Amino acid sequence: MKIKSYILLWAVLLLGVSAAEGQDLKLWYDRPAKEWVEALPIGNGRLGAMVFGGVADDRIQFNEETLWSGGPRDYNRKGAYRYLDSIRGLLFAGKQKEAEQLAGREFLGVRSNEGARQAWIVKMKAIQQQKDNPSATAYNDRNWKMIRVPHYEGWEKEGLAELDGAVWFRTSFELPANWKNQPLELDLGSIAGQDICFVNGIQVSTQDNGALRKYRVPGSALKTGKNSIAIQVLNMAGKGGILGYKDSGKTMGIYPAGKQEAKLLLEGVWKYWVQSDKVPPEEEYQARYQPFGDIHFYSDVDTASVTQYKRVLSLEDATLTTSYKSNGTTFKRTYIASVPGQVIAVNFTADRAGAISFATAVSSPHRDFILKKIDPHTVALHVQVKDGALFGESYVRVTTKSGNITVENNRLVVSGADEATVWITAATNYRNYKDVSGQPAALCKAALQKTDQLTFASLLRDHIKEYQQYFNTLSVDFSNPAVQNRNEQLPTDQRLARFSRSGDPEFVALYLQYGRYLLISSSRPGTYPPNLQGIWNDLLSPPWGSKYTTNINAEMNYWPAELLGLSPLHSAFFRMTQEVAASGRETAGEYYRAPGWVLHHNTDLWRGTAPINASDHGIWVTGGAWFCEHLWERYLFTKNERFLRDTAYPIMKEAALFFNTFMVKDPVSGYLISTPSNSPEQGGLVAGPTMDHQIIRALFKNTIEASKILKRDAAFRKELEDKYPRIAPNKIGRYGQLQEWMQDVDDTTNKHRHVSHLWAVYPGSEINWETTPDLMKAARQSLIYRGDAATGWSLGWKINLWARFKDGDHTYKLIRMLLSPAGRGAGSYPNLFDAHPPFQIDGNFGGAAGIGEMLVQSHAGLIDILPALPDALPGGWINGIHARGGLVLDMKWENKQLTTLTIRTIADGRATLRYNGAVLPFTFKKGKRYEVAPGFKDIKEL
Repeated sequence: MKIKSYILLWAVLLLGVSAAEGQDLKLWYDRPAKEWVEALPIGNGRLGAMVFGGVADDRIQFNEETLWSGGPRDYNRKGAYRYLDSIRGLLFAGKQKEAEQLAGREFLGVRSNEGARQAWIVKMKAIQQQKDNPSATAYNDRNWKMIRVPHYEGWEKEGLAELDGAVWFRTSFELPANWKNQPLELDLGSIAGQDICFVNGIQVSTQDNGALRKYRVPGSALKTGKNSIAIQVLNMAGKGGILGYKDSGKTMGIYPAGKQEAKLLLEGVWKYWVQSDKVPPEEEYQARYQPFGDIHFYSDVDTASVTQYKRVLSLEDATLTTSYKSNGTTFKRTYIASVPGQVIAVNFTADRAGAISFATAVSSPHRDFILKKIDPHTVALHVQVKDGALFGESYVRVTTKSGNITVENNRLVVSGADEATVWITAATNYRNYKDVSGQPAALCKAALQKTDQLTFASLLRDHIKEYQQYFNTLSVDFSNPAVQNRNEQLPTDQRLARFSRSGDPEFVALYLQYGRYLLISSSRPGTYPPNLQGIWNDLLSPPWGSKYTTNINAEMNYWPAELLGLSPLHSAFFRMTQEVAASGRETAGEYYRAPGWVLHHNTDLWRGTAPINASDHGIWVTGGAWFCEHLWERYLFTKNERFLRDTAYPIMKEAALFFNTFMVKDPVSGYLISTPSNSPEQGGLVAGPTMDHQIIRALFKNTIEASKILKRDAAFRKELEDKYPRIAPNKIGRYGQLQEWMQDVDDTTNKHRHVSHLWAVYPGSEINWETTPDLMKAARQSLIYRGDAATGWSLGWKINLWARFKDGDHTYKLIRMLLSPAGRGAGSYPNLFDAHPPFQIDGNFGGAAGIGEMLVQSHAGLIDILPALPDALPGGWINGIHARGGLVLDMKWENKQLTTLTIRTIADGRATLRYNGAVLPFTFKKGKRYEVAPGFKDIKEL
């Protein structure tokens, strides 16, 4: 990577802002975690772990960033470009439905193993055509096994562990004499998978996932006496079988139509036969992020004797501790995820000699994982992703001071130690998105060999030093010295519950720093960027595959990077950008016959860039252009011309090349527009969504400016300059709103979570109070119509928008909504993870960035000081917040008035400061410090 060259210089320039000057930066709890969203995260960018902090049973669920489903393959549908003009023509003719149908057939990407499952389903159903088949009344099921029905948690809980396949179920009922010739209702509740249901050999219905199974049985299918029911269930993934009802008050049964009170219950023991458990691999547009494994530490602690329990995550040094007292002995565990050691380490200590005894149990949710003893101190876990190209190895080693270590049934058992350390490594065979030839066992061994020369104390020292080079670049405190904050004395989950009611300014500062902690923990230089869940996930089928959703979420993860002093961490995102630019070149050619590169609304570890899922939202073309905005923002904040020349501009130019060809003339308005596309994720496939045009204009403007700075590509620059004013402009609609589409069709009652057409307000800058006040008012009106209530990440976006509108109190209102306990809706989980719901990490990052936007804004040609300070934060200070142009600001305010402002510079340049209407221009030199005089009338070099 060419972007690494100045990381060390950056760190040296910015070190010295001590986080310790601020408040106590800890999340803490007075009980162990019961659920995953109560556990606490640690990470080194590559390895992530969720620590539960139990006493007798302490679970660590861990991940490695490159363990995904799938494998290298071509995601592009060959020759899709042949349908582009037809899709556009249908859209221009107002035939949206027809355009979506055509695009759905011919313009989406290729799924892995496409068609294999449908062929398998046909094969499984073919048994129904046999004369003697399991649906027949007289079928001999004497040798079938028994299973309890229903099984709401899936047949996996009834002895069919991890089964996917075709399974037949049979039972019978006696028809009451007075039901003869009457149509009946067969109520089966829910069934996981597709089912085909037969009564006395006659098919009564078939249904796929989703709907409740209530089938009409014609009277002609029934007979006096015994009647058979046979159901073929085809389940491809996840829990399977006849689930019935979650509500125990509802039951499965059969009854005369409209007379549910007469229901005959069908719950009990049924017979079953597994027709096939050889399901073809899942057909996926893109891959899923995978969990790696679990480690439990079991000890014989008398839990009834435990007192003084405390679980603490320190943001200042990225250490997590669990401590408690039992029978007079104080125990402590310290957990870290180390970059220097490339291990997760857990250190066990006690204040009594020989008190450390425990057993480890290593496992994985992946089927058929393998455990084996490596040596008397080490066991290894091998996992293979189902139907995937990737496998992983994890080595777990224990070292002790005194005591004994044995291996019993692949469990490491420690007894009578003064101190013990568990060293956890993990790696996969992933080398890059085209190469899976890695040797994970060798990587694990190498990491452990490095730790052989270390004590936990020395590893901890190196870990803190490495971590703090990033974390200590910014410190913040919103406390009021005149008011004692009793909330700081509360466990974090209680503090969260109280915040939305009573307010707690220091909690806002803690949340900002927690966002920075999460970004550092999930994105180090040399790693890959955090996905929808950062690097933390415990599910084989996580929500939305825990992919990179590029129509907002992947980008939101890096909103705090430049502003909040974490610029070097942005390099992980740029690494992915270079990779999707490479694969996106092929997509640009296959779908649009265009040069350059394109990225649609999702990508994954294998860098798929083709449209996915469905044509009404998957065909969205400006993901790559939005990625380029991050490249340009890095340059604006750092003024690093080498980065612009070697990394940013080549990628930006290629993206601009694509849109230079892709945009077409709108037959109605005559403007250049983007089509086919959509306004994420609503309104369907359209011609000319506002968001696209805003992003494309920003890309053209930035590429033009970069071309001038680098003095290259004058001819191409002229093409962009000619087309820029011809792109369809922002428009104000009949309700005073900023239009989301070319047509004035916005609905003022629409409360959708996406506010895509406000991109030019934030994270863009085209719409602002300085140059486009009317559009700014229209954008604000749109957000008023859209409302405050939203999912977690959407709240993060709206917080930044209200900050850009310079309405500090409204901004703070949404911060309180984001920092409220998550129930069925948005908010934060007990560990302060963002609730979409479910967990998505982007809300944490968006919220942290929005708090920074309240304090400093530099997107509109001026550096605004405290532009959106709410009444709830009347006093405080922040050191190390960044502004575009290469400036690092330290400032303090009291009674909502700025009291001190000093500036450090990382580049030469000019800037204009503004505070309370007063403006102060100044010229600065790299590496200098400046101070603004009281009254905001002068600035001098220190």
